[in-house]
Amino acid sequence: MNEQAFDYFDLEALNPSHVAIYNVTRLRTDIWHFLRDSARRLYRITASGEASGTADLMWLTDACTEVFNFLRPLEDFFVFPGRPALDQVCDSFERKRYDEFARQTMRMVRMMSNGLYRKVDLTSSRLTDYGDLLNIAKLSEEIHARIRQEKRPYFQVLVVDDMTDVEAKELRRQLRDLRRPDDLFFYEVVVARSFEDALMAVLINPDIQTCVVRYGFPFATSKPFKLLEEIHSLLNHDPAQIASSMPTERSLNLGKALKSLRPELDLFLVTDAPVEGIVGEPSRAFRRAFYHQENYQELHLSILKAVNERYETPFFNALKKYSQKPTAMFHALPISHSATIVRSHWIKDMGEFYGHKVFEAETSATTGGLDSLLQPGGSLRDAQERAARAFGSRRTYFVTNGTSTANKIVMQAINRPGDIVLLAHDCHKSHPYAVILSGSHPVYLDAYPLSEYSMYGAVPLAEIKRRLLELKRAGKLDRVRMLLLTNITFDGVVYNPMQVMEEVLAIKPDMIFLWDEAWCAYARFSPILRRRTAMWSAAQLRRRFASDEYRREYQKWRTELDGCDAADDATWLDRRLMPDPDQARVRVYATHSTHKTLTALRQGSMIHVHDQDFEHHTRNAFNEAYMTHTSTSPNYQILASLDVGRRQVELEGHEMVGRSIELAMTLRERIESDPLIGKYFSVLRPKEMILPQYRPSGLEKYFSPSGGWGRMDKAWLNDEFVLDPTRVTLHVGRTGMDGDTFKKLLMDRFDIQINKTSRNTVLFMIHIGMTRGTIAHLVNILTEIARDFDDKLDRWSDVELAAHERLVRSLNEELPPLPNFSRFHPAFLTSPDSTTPEGDLRRAFFQAYDDTACDYIKLEDGSLLREVETEREVVSAAFITPYPPGFPVLVPGQVITREIVQYLMALDVKEIHGYEPTFGLRAFTADVVARESERNGVRKRSASRIDQDAVGAGRSA
Repeated sequence: MNEQAFDYFDLEALNPSHVAIYNVTRLRTDIWHFLRDSARRLYRITASGEASGTADLMWLTDACTEVFNFLRPLEDFFVFPGRPALDQVCDSFERKRYDEFARQTMRMVRMMSNGLYRKVDLTSSRLTDYGDLLNIAKLSEEIHARIRQEKRPYFQVLVVDDMTDVEAKELRRQLRDLRRPDDLFFYEVVVARSFEDALMAVLINPDIQTCVVRYGFPFATSKPFKLLEEIHSLLNHDPAQIASSMPTERSLNLGKALKSLRPELDLFLVTDAPVEGIVGEPSRAFRRAFYHQENYQELHLSILKAVNERYETPFFNALKKYSQKPTAMFHALPISHSATIVRSHWIKDMGEFYGHKVFEAETSATTGGLDSLLQPGGSLRDAQERAARAFGSRRTYFVTNGTSTANKIVMQAINRPGDIVLLAHDCHKSHPYAVILSGSHPVYLDAYPLSEYSMYGAVPLAEIKRRLLELKRAGKLDRVRMLLLTNITFDGVVYNPMQVMEEVLAIKPDMIFLWDEAWCAYARFSPILRRRTAMWSAAQLRRRFASDEYRREYQKWRTELDGCDAADDATWLDRRLMPDPDQARVRVYATHSTHKTLTALRQGSMIHVHDQDFEHHTRNAFNEAYMTHTSTSPNYQILASLDVGRRQVELEGHEMVGRSIELAMTLRERIESDPLIGKYFSVLRPKEMILPQYRPSGLEKYFSPSGGWGRMDKAWLNDEFVLDPTRVTLHVGRTGMDGDTFKKLLMDRFDIQINKTSRNTVLFMIHIGMTRGTIAHLVNILTEIARDFDDKLDRWSDVELAAHERLVRSLNEELPPLPNFSRFHPAFLTSPDSTTPEGDLRRAFFQAYDDTACDYIKLEDGSLLREVETEREVVSAAFITPYPPGFPVLVPGQVITREIVQYLMALDVKEIHGYEPTFGLRAFTADVVARESERNGVRKRSASRIDQDAVGAGRSA
């Protein structure tokens, strides 16, 4: 017997320095499973009396002692099993009552695994604490019946106070005595006795929904966990200053810190200081302040009311209520209440498959408790207001036809014909289509390439600033309206929105920002990821610009800048910029594909707004754009799912997102630690995904077998780009299979669905629906595939091996260079003498509607390559979007270069949107290009390649 017998748990994990925010929950679960299995083994050894078990007995008792020492401070943060139950289990172990030890741990682990403890109301079951459950040899039928009948949601309340165990027990008793059978929820109390204990408790115990901060308590904890360093780093505060503060001030600082870590928490302050001196701004983090709380009735009712505000789902509740009415339908939707299904002889299987409730809730009514999405004034208005609270926005709008439409709504509302929009060239196709709809002119920004993996990273801040300065020199800064970026990128590269917006506002104080956050709606509910979201960043900027401290910093920076050459780009490119707080306006929009990463039906999306000037300048235009793109018959099931999804993230988003990060880290650990898997696969680390100049923290990996877990906090606070831990990009090039082929293998043979691939990688998105079993299944499959390759390489002939080596070489060494956006042809520039790269995409797009204006040129037979190598400039008449990588490589009006053609020819993908293999690639005819050039005022001789390069010199530079 040794530690290898417990392959799911390594005692080295008990080293406090190895405990991180994102692995403590998994570690605690594994420890309890280890205790259970150790207890069983100890019981079997002692019961059998075998002398051969002596060594095992010694190892197990030493290991359990070490585990108990680790668990004691950790269980203080939890109600279940909690410290009282742990002490009883430990007592059984120390008295060598291994039969009791085994029975107790089995019961604890079972109740932890199935969540049964959440149905045990200790008051109605006449139990003092969960430790009493261990003293019962068999749960009574009465307790089982109460557990089966209990339907109320359960949560925990954290009380922060330096109280004794006796005082804590009395507090719990008094609050339990206030429970009533008709309460919507029931809760238990966990006590934190210091400032730092409270911080750790709310992060690692997701059952905590409410915090009551009472009287005086010390700052420092006695617990040995190193994760406190990470927590203080995330909060970016001075622990020494807080430690030396007065009790009331410390309580207020704790409220701010708890809100920063988990904004959804309901906080209450109980103080013995005069409440009139702390109400208002000092205590804004708290819902209510109580003075010398002795009667707990008010506190109890306030706790239940606050949680109910998050639990309420106005539209979902209204829809459920409406579906129960026996409505006579003299309106649209014959399918309502299953009327056309139950009487049918041919489509009853549809009702059997979906169930009848979905059809009972299918209606076109906007009255009777329901609401109009186009002009909400009731349940939908309330649902959207709750969503705004949850996601930290000033306004939120529900969208029922996806984020592609959400992007078009925002861009049509903000941009006017002739405005300039800056956007990444590897953007989602909805971005250029929205440009066309609004009549604005795009300036494409280049993301840094990751050619060895056939993917792009993100757009460096220096590229954005360079383009803005270029437009400023040309006298066009007033026409620049919007910066549109995708955060996070599909592959998981994350911007620093706060830094990007702050520095851009220093050049263009009225810039409007649209952050396409289609793939990261979950980020709001992680204390680490939240800092890279648009709404959090917008709120921080508003507070920062309004502070006296920022004004002092700005004046100092301005004085330094006045001593430099303002006409020199290096002055602006080589330093951190600061906007004038009297000029800068914080105008930020974000679009979420809620259905992609949270609980919502397909196409359920949201638009979040934090715009200082929305009411004065944008509201009417936004409403018109919303009307333009929103159906008058929105799907109520999608709207209800958005409402319920909001409830979920406000009550358990912290837990679910934290678990998904934990699972992603587990997957990395298992792949990196397995020698067989490592022969053919590897996980791309921050080192591979983010160039060194963009990660000054030096973070290279989240996990390595030799170094263990890496800290994320410093990188997420300061680096220009970071890697989302929930995106696990697997390099498959050593298998000899390209990403698309490997994706097909996973689906056809193993029923595993993925989406994004590149030439030699596949992307696994670890979302809130994942479980540890799902991760284990994937690891087993990768092991099986690796074993298959070992077997094939062992039996293949020399000819087969040589062919395999050629494939591996082509996927790892012979990769096509990634082309940047070339440029718009002068015929489709906004003006003939333009020295800046904005194009008239709308004109080129509609010009292509004329079939006589276009030629088809074959790609596969080399015809297109031969054309671009002549003196003729070939101009695309269509969006050409290969999957992967999934963004337009060409747009209408763009010059097709040799590099782009070579890239398209090197792609081994079957799906290229906009390209018809039977006919070829659509390009404008030479006559049309010449005619449009003349119409645009371009001199005839500028059709030559030399003059065209002169026009586009700024771009090629």
